[in-house]
Amino acid sequence: MRGPCRRLRLSPQPPFRLDLTVWALRRRAHNAVDRFDGVWYRRTLDLDTGPVAVGVRQCGSASDPELEMTVQGGGAEVADETVAGVQSSLERILGLDADLAGFYQMARGDAGINDLADRFRGLRPPRFPTLFEALVNAVVCQQVSLVVGIHLLNRLAASFGAAAPPSPSGAGWAAPAPERIAEANLECLRELGLSRAKSRALAGCAAAVLEGELDLVALDRLGDDEARERLCELPGIGMWSAEYVLLRGLGRCQVLPGDDVGARNSLRRRFGLSANAGYDDVRRLTAAWRPFAGMVYFHLLLDGLERSHAWD
Repeated sequence: MRGPCRRLRLSPQPPFRLDLTVWALRRRAHNAVDRFDGVWYRRTLDLDTGPVAVGVRQCGSASDPELEMTVQGGGAEVADETVAGVQSSLERILGLDADLAGFYQMARGDAGINDLADRFRGLRPPRFPTLFEALVNAVVCQQVSLVVGIHLLNRLAASFGAAAPPSPSGAGWAAPAPERIAEANLECLRELGLSRAKSRALAGCAAAVLEGELDLVALDRLGDDEARERLCELPGIGMWSAEYVLLRGLGRCQVLPGDDVGARNSLRRRFGLSANAGYDDVRRLTAAWRPFAGMVYFHLLLDGLERSHAWD
């Protein structure tokens, strides 16, 4: 039996395009945590009040955006507290509070970036709803193709994520909470296709979050270099993973992960980065784009998805 549903409207600052932002979040079409049918973006969120099925669709244009949000709960009613939690999560996930006026101003002075900004106008910087989910994505996607990484993340969600309440959109699972990963037998993680090292890293990150060794609020107070160093102290977290978490977990839009293979390939194709360029070369090239180098990263990601017809 389906639970009750609450609906409300959100009015993000223009320009905003849900489809572009969701694709930058999803990265691949087989992502089963962040689902999109071309109209509705759907996700299961595991809140303190319990799991809820969330749907978002855009009603207005990019220049006059309006979003309809639905929240499907499993209880007798969806409380105001739950709706507030969902809205707060969506603001993070969809970058609704991002001020990109400076990015568009910067883009006008760089022909290569301006082309991307015009083509993907309305893209916002997506974030994972929790720091732990960002860490899980970073660990799982290390040293494998993104296609394989998304498959592994789907398996983790189906095995350890909270199930969505019954809803018209069908079954869905939340990303796994740290409690579920901390309680998991490492062999269970390995049976999903994770290496022994990645299984241990996930367990270590979960323990760090649960034991208070890694706190989002405290991490958010640190500068980029300090936060990067703190993240690199975690098991299985290196430079790429730390910068990935800074961008996609903490919303540091000035950070472009310098060791990201896909980003380097895009920088070679569009901005002439040399074939043997290293991390420092990437940082020098992208220094002029601060504090919006991460936004360039997301635009390059969409450019690659468009080239590969990933969203056709």
